[in-house]
Amino acid sequence: MRAARDVYRVGDVAKIIGISRRQLQYWDETDLVRPGARTPGGHARYAFEDLVALKTAKRLIDAGVSVQRIRKSIRALREILPAVERPLAEVVLVATGDVVLAFKDGTAFDAVSGQEWVFEIAQLRREVDAYRARRDIEATLRTPAAAVGACDRTA
Repeated sequence: MRAARDVYRVGDVAKIIGISRRQLQYWDETDLVRPGARTPGGHARYAFEDLVALKTAKRLIDAGVSVQRIRKSIRALREILPAVERPLAEVVLVATGDVVLAFKDGTAFDAVSGQEWVFEIAQLRREVDAYRARRDIEATLRTPAAAVGACDRTA
């Protein structure tokens, strides 16, 4: 266990995070956010990383995300990002309605489905340009006389 100054007791954590002791204990019991350590007597002790996870959970709930959605997001993130042990502390999460977006290593994705939310604008530009080129070719092939006439009128 860490030195005493590096860990926080339940009462202190409740005050720091702005939740009740009972809510903190419930989150521990239901595996939403568990303390990083316990004393030999079984008392919870929270490290700073635990405070980050707790504050993240509280902010998501305050933003309207259900506890069930947060739990589902945590499970999914552990599968999507196996190197991440504590998603609420290690991944930047943003709530948009009841959707939780995760940001990790320059990528944004839905925390439950893993679907990416960020795309390259340059790639979209190439796709739009390719679409326009195909459309112009198809229009020319359908009505070659009209295309020639249109070109003559603009000249």
